[in-house]
Amino acid sequence: PGEFNQKEFLNGRIDLSQAEGIIDLINSKTQKEAEASFKQLEGVLSKKIQEIRKDILNVMADIEASIDYPEYDIEEVSNEKAKKELEQIRDKLKALENSFHTGKLLKEGIRTVIIGTPNSGKSSLLNAILNEERAIVSNIEGTTRDTIEEMVNLDGIPLKLIDTAGIRNTENEIEKIGVEKALKLLEEADLTIAIFDNTKPLEREDREIIELIKDKKTIILLNKIDKKEIKPENELELQKLNKPILKISAKTKEGLEELYKQIIKMFHLEEIELNDGSLITNIRHKEQIRKALKSILEGEKGIDSKIPIDLIEIALKDALEALSEITGENVSEDIINEIFSKFCLGK
Repeated sequence: PGEFNQKEFLNGRIDLSQAEGIIDLINSKTQKEAEASFKQLEGVLSKKIQEIRKDILNVMADIEASIDYPEYDIEEVSNEKAKKELEQIRDKLKALENSFHTGKLLKEGIRTVIIGTPNSGKSSLLNAILNEERAIVSNIEGTTRDTIEEMVNLDGIPLKLIDTAGIRNTENEIEKIGVEKALKLLEEADLTIAIFDNTKPLEREDREIIELIKDKKTIILLNKIDKKEIKPENELELQKLNKPILKISAKTKEGLEELYKQIIKMFHLEEIELNDGSLITNIRHKEQIRKALKSILEGEKGIDSKIPIDLIEIALKDALEALSEITGENVSEDIINEIFSKFCLGK
């Protein structure tokens, strides 16, 4: 696996981040993710990294000048200039690091857990969104005992939907495991969709769910608006949570468009732009940028502390090494082999 692309990298035809762009393009699940991967393959990220490396080298050149030609007494000027340039480098690195939040959404999707009591309509909602009978739906409580995971495309972003067991106290050992799994997934979710049966008054299990979602990023759904037995008092009580509340019918699919719009708004998906291509989607890149940023901050702190200017150079070298690992100019053979082992045969 990865033999041909590894040869391309070793022969200098592509750098390591471009090679990773190839595998991300192959594995992309949506158009936007594919576009981001293609820009990385084109070398847009590489150019951004090289630009920052050049800025760091310029600062190092000034430091070298102050060391090699002390008779010109330019140390104070160099300190001032170096601090200003390091601030600009820090801002560029910070912007790249911050872009990982969006990049992670593009690559991994929005991990969305559907939670509710038995028969509140969780599985019906999953089926309605997928437009297929993916989950078993019945009037018997506790039908869903394990999780069901499916991916859908929402405005170019993967939405990873997870249907869970209904939250309730139960003596059934298998169902109990399902409930425990649902609670664990809730802790890891990017988004929680809490669904309530709006034809029944809120019961003890519903109030347990209310407690669980208090501090979570949540959209509340009042289901079964196609029925006549609506309980308006439910909405009044749920409004206290200060979270978006939508009325839907998982059976007729009424209200689903509003749900999609709310998710797009909540995660600012309409603001995602790929024009400049400087978007971090890879956790390895993010970690190296974080290391470089830490070194630059140490350099800034050193200047503020009035330490000798030549000692600042140590922090800058560390930043350069961290960034060089992204493009592969300074990376161990083990990391190279690990990256290319993820490629499919023939790539």
